[in-house]
Amino acid sequence: MNTSIATIQMLRLHELIKLIGLSRSSIYDRLNPRSKRHDPDFPKPIKLNRASRWLLSEVEEWIRNKMSSRNRAASVS
Repeated sequence: MNTSIATIQMLRLHELIKLIGLSRSSIYDRLNPRSKRHDPDFPKPIKLNRASRWLLSEVEEWIRNKMSSRNRAASVS
């Protein structure tokens, strides 16, 4: 049986903060649908008991999407 296990990297909150440069409260604002800063595309955390973790691949995809939308907006201007 040929099985391959892909490496899944999970980020702790402090690692996410360091990677994207947002504060803890800004991150949770983007997750809160009632916040004016809500971002429905922001990666959702995975709950492990009381701990929250974010998938690195989803965070990187969110960053790439932000870069793409920035580049599209710049080319339209």
